Amino acid sequence: MDGYPGVTDGDSTKHQERHYYLLSELQTLVKDLPCSFQQRLSYSTLGDLALALIDGTVYEIVQGLLDIQHLTEKNLYNQRQKLHGEHQALKQDLVRKHKDAVQSCKSHNLVLLKSNQQAELESLEIRVREEQRMMDKKIVAEMDQKVIDQQNTLEKAGVPGFFITTNPQELTMQMNLLELILKLQQKESQSGLL
Repeated sequence: MDGYPGVTDGDSTKHQERHYYLLSELQTLVKDLPCSFQQRLSYSTLGDLALALIDGTVYEIVQGLLDIQHLTEKNLYNQRQKLHGEHQALKQDLVRKHKDAVQSCKSHNLVLLKSNQQAELESLEIRVREEQRMMDKKIVAEMDQKVIDQQNTLEKAGVPGFFITTNPQELTMQMNLLELILKLQQKESQSGLL
């Protein structure tokens, strides 16, 4: 770091020591990953990741992204549960209405009534399935958008391996990188280095 204003030789040494420490820890943690991903994580990539982690900012970014993701997941789960509850209430109301109608129905109209009720029940079930399907599509789309937002944020933060992609292999690699970052953060936090 010689030649940079405001950076002393002591700062440079501490910076270099921290880089080597992080790189060493990452190399140890990588051994827990599947072989196919170990091979894709070059020494250079791990070195770049160690550099990105030096000041702790990436840890804060990842934690913030995790918090947002958990809140989003909880919100979407609550929306789906609410829809499910509304559907259950609709079904119960319909069953109650049908039961009341059967009790007050004249016997000669019973076959027609039951036929109409069956059609009404099937119509409600179709509506419920369609609303659930639409809710599930909304959930998937929102989670896909969260992934894109996370990739974009981490790419802008200079974290190696992060860019916007839908390629399953690249997504798995990014998840493995996040796992490394989180494990290293946890280890540093437990040892009081953060």
